[in-house]
Amino acid sequence: MFTILIPTWNNLAHLRLCIESIRAHSAEPHQIVVHVNDGSDGSLEWIRANGIEHTASPTNIGICYAMNEAAMLARHDRLVYLNDDMYCLPGWDTALQRRVEAMPDDLYLISGTMIEPRDSGNPCVVVGDYGSSVETFRAGDLLREAPKLARADWAGATWPPTLVARRWWHRVGGYSTELSPGMSSDNDFSMKLWHAGCRRFIGVGDSLVYHFQQKSTGKVVKNDGRRQFLDKWGMTQSTFDRFYLRRGTALPAGGVLAEAEDTATLRRALWRGRMKRRFS
Repeated sequence: MFTILIPTWNNLAHLRLCIESIRAHSAEPHQIVVHVNDGSDGSLEWIRANGIEHTASPTNIGICYAMNEAAMLARHDRLVYLNDDMYCLPGWDTALQRRVEAMPDDLYLISGTMIEPRDSGNPCVVVGDYGSSVETFRAGDLLREAPKLARADWAGATWPPTLVARRWWHRVGGYSTELSPGMSSDNDFSMKLWHAGCRRFIGVGDSLVYHFQQKSTGKVVKNDGRRQFLDKWGMTQSTFDRFYLRRGTALPAGGVLAEAEDTATLRRALWRGRMKRRFS
């Protein structure tokens, strides 16, 4: 079973739908841990009334602190990070579990595949408009058409829904709080795993969740995550995505891409990142 970590910030309608989908469409009774930021919309009372394990803060402490707080309550060896505006489709967890069982060890970052109502140009996402809010959500249509939405597995897993072994979450230090409230924290976590020796960043094409794209980031003062990533790691996020994770590339059966053949291109990309950091 998994421990599912869900940070939320005054988003009760989506949170309720998210948890309902987990309970209805999971093969196992996974542990659910919610971190409630603020909770003045009634979400904290609802969580308590329904006996859901949780941590809480009186104000919004951001994704990094929220995830690290919730992870301390985990009882299972695999952690799943899920956004509160996601709706899990049938088979989402069994597809992830199949990938886990095929791994030679527990050093991996595995992601489900998002279905989103708007095309953002993300090559890892399936575009399908089944509503942009709880009120307009066409769950029946989505469930009926879900088998046709599965895609091939892809490389470059970074963002939720992500699955990682609990011991590796803690070994690399979870989400980096210097990136609070959380811009670029996903990429930073992947880089920390990379430095720990991880080379399996796998998106599972038939583990599907619907993502409403109801982002909370518009309500916060954002950290300059891209600049922080550049200063910390000596390369841009786009360099890491393109030349290391090779995000969006189709995966072979073994789930690991061969090392990049064009090492000169990789070195030039890294040099450009260092020069950008020095002179920007």
